[in-house]
Amino acid sequence: MFSVRCVLALTLTAAAFGADPDSAYQQLSRDIFRQLIEINTTDSVGSTTVAAEAMAKRLRDAGFADKDVVVLGPNPRKGNMVARLHGMGAHKPILFMGHLDVVEARREDWTYDPFQFLEKDGYFYGRGTQDMKAGDAVLITTFIRLKKEGYTPDRDLILMLTADEEGGLSNGADWLVKHHRDLVDAEFAINHDGGGVYTVHGKPLLVSVDATEKLYGDYELKATNPGGHSSLPVPDNAIYHIANALARLERYRFPLELNEITRAYLEKTAGVAPPAMAADMRAALKPAPDAEAVARLSADPINNSTLHTTCVATRLDAGHANNALPQMARANVNCRILPGHSKEEIRQELIRVFADPAITVRYVADNGQASDTAPDRTPAKPEPMRADVLKPLEKIADRMWPSAPVVPTMATGASDAIYTNPAGIPTYGVSGIAVDLHDIRAHGRDERVRVQSFYDGVAVYYLYVKALSGGR
Repeated sequence: MFSVRCVLALTLTAAAFGADPDSAYQQLSRDIFRQLIEINTTDSVGSTTVAAEAMAKRLRDAGFADKDVVVLGPNPRKGNMVARLHGMGAHKPILFMGHLDVVEARREDWTYDPFQFLEKDGYFYGRGTQDMKAGDAVLITTFIRLKKEGYTPDRDLILMLTADEEGGLSNGADWLVKHHRDLVDAEFAINHDGGGVYTVHGKPLLVSVDATEKLYGDYELKATNPGGHSSLPVPDNAIYHIANALARLERYRFPLELNEITRAYLEKTAGVAPPAMAADMRAALKPAPDAEAVARLSADPINNSTLHTTCVATRLDAGHANNALPQMARANVNCRILPGHSKEEIRQELIRVFADPAITVRYVADNGQASDTAPDRTPAKPEPMRADVLKPLEKIADRMWPSAPVVPTMATGASDAIYTNPAGIPTYGVSGIAVDLHDIRAHGRDERVRVQSFYDGVAVYYLYVKALSGGR
């Protein structure tokens, strides 16, 4: 099924754009990529500081002054790197951003060691190859190349690589914006952790730029009971309460809702999608949307997430002994909320869906603390799409994919843009690495990226950054 994913990215070849496919920079990018993959940056036992220091050394060795490359953070394990390439000062800086941390990966779940960089059958394997150490390596390689070439942009270019985007208590983007705004202040930001080109069986259909994204929210469902001997079962079982609530959630679908970005996405995509899907997209756009068309579109998980708020169970915890009735059962429900709705609004909706007074529904904050209410602030509307962000991509699309429109899209996940956008730094997701729709392994087992896609991304981002910054 046709859909857009924030991890899907630009698939370009260096030769097609006249770029010098310099083997030295390919090798450099591979070395940086390998180094990052083999530094464990999980929240549990890893350290983003080690990765940040390693990347800072790469930049200093390339000629960046010590004062222009800093590593700092709220604690020894959660370091962030900020670097600056000085320009002519004609405009406020552009911020380029990515995160250094990765989600947990257990060796027993993988075919290969997730923290060993492996090249096999045309792919690079390792935790973070898709999300998003490949992007970090692209960004570092780009800044090194620009520095070595003596490139002077029309404004300063800032690179920010951060901690705890995937979870944890020390989100680097949030911390830097709040405590070191001078280091990262910019006219706008380009986030490598989103956007891209969507292809079906190698055929590109659209070029996307993440112009907005859904709101992230975790909720704890909890039921308690006095318990007792398992030989004397009672209907008031805490586990059954939670199981029945989750079954109701599985069957529930939040209402269809379109915003300015998702409406434009459907309108433009209908012009290039397969006929049946195009018809369904146009039917969903009608003042009275066709329910059957919406249902068909929603059968695809990504399209479903584009059209609706979604909530899904992600963790379960219950009972204290095999031969005892459970005294407590709880589950975590993770929601991705459409713009225009607050986390408290969704908590109240979940209470209505579960319809069980035996279950409490509490909001779980980033620090893991559960509370009886959630933030009721409704996020601001998406920032207008910038022509100076779109036009370089439109030129690329005109040359590479004449039939593929450039489409502002809504990321169905969440990224560090949730911190930079409210801080007054409009943030747009643009990536340069292709990930096949049928091979999305971010956060999953045997994560991998195609070798050529990675090298193409290195070449493309170099061209894109230069196009954005109009220097000499």
